[in-house]
Amino acid sequence: MSTYRAFEATGGRRFRLVEREVREPGPGDVRVRVDACGVCHSDAGTVDRPDTGTEVPIVPGHEVVGVIDAVGAGVRGWSVGERVGIGFLGGHCGQCERCRRGDFVNCADQPLTGMTTDGGYAEVVHARSSALVRMPEGLGPLEAAPLLCAGLTMYAALGKLSLRPGSLVAVQGIGGLGHLGLQYATRLGYRVAAIARGQAKEELARHLGADHYIDSTVQDPAHALRRLGGADAIIATAASGASMSGLVNGLAPQGQLVVVGVASDPVTFRTPELILGTRTISGTLTGTSIENEDNLAFSLRHGVLPMTEVMPLSQAPAAYAHMMSGQARFRVVLDATA
Repeated sequence: MSTYRAFEATGGRRFRLVEREVREPGPGDVRVRVDACGVCHSDAGTVDRPDTGTEVPIVPGHEVVGVIDAVGAGVRGWSVGERVGIGFLGGHCGQCERCRRGDFVNCADQPLTGMTTDGGYAEVVHARSSALVRMPEGLGPLEAAPLLCAGLTMYAALGKLSLRPGSLVAVQGIGGLGHLGLQYATRLGYRVAAIARGQAKEELARHLGADHYIDSTVQDPAHALRRLGGADAIIATAASGASMSGLVNGLAPQGQLVVVGVASDPVTFRTPELILGTRTISGTLTGTSIENEDNLAFSLRHGVLPMTEVMPLSQAPAAYAHMMSGQARFRVVLDATA
């Protein structure tokens, strides 16, 4: 093939289907034939940006699974034919201060897949070799794609808690992130409380491993958590700062509120809620490529799988709209081979 299809986001939630020339990867890069790409809410940063008429079109998508079909000069340890994944972080530089201190997630010169560099709403994608994630046997591309971002986000957040088995961990929001968070938290040996709006998701939450279900429309989640003894950690996945704000008071002493949901409104709290009980609020951003390999291995071993709706690449704009509508259950995945 001398050309490939790609959906460019041009701003204002508009897409343009284009044919691009297949080119050789640059030094340190690889070229990947895309098998699948997840559709993530974070894609809104590319697709929904204001249309100023001066923005360079970008191909969205950062939950990419495919096969290497070319390697650039200087690439070591990767070969044509290998199955790989590419997540949100597009490959650390290895040269900046954060990299020299081993903090690869916060690399100062790291492209963001599908946001500052072209992503996976396409048949071909290029990436730094430092971004690549080796795919384990037994995990198909349609299952694996959402784990590369949504899965890793929850896996990394829970992995940083250092809690004893049996600790009470609450997952706020049972959606694209939360439905995976319940599975990870259960497999890690925690007692799990699910927080969501309404009773419709209770059966699913319990099926995914929740020991307790808190309907935020009929009870204050913080009060409910305190009745359970207080949460040692709360992972907040909802895209609403207001809904996160009341959760601090549901933490046990030394409890942690970990924010992974991106919201446009602020999280607010009263300072005594933090000081009395020495509680903390923190954020966490995905993880490195090797941590993603750990995540996939854990997911495969313990049966952590996303609930997906699959659509062909040709329907990428409709898939994005479906995801943004909030009606998807729970991750939308583009099949680039269909």
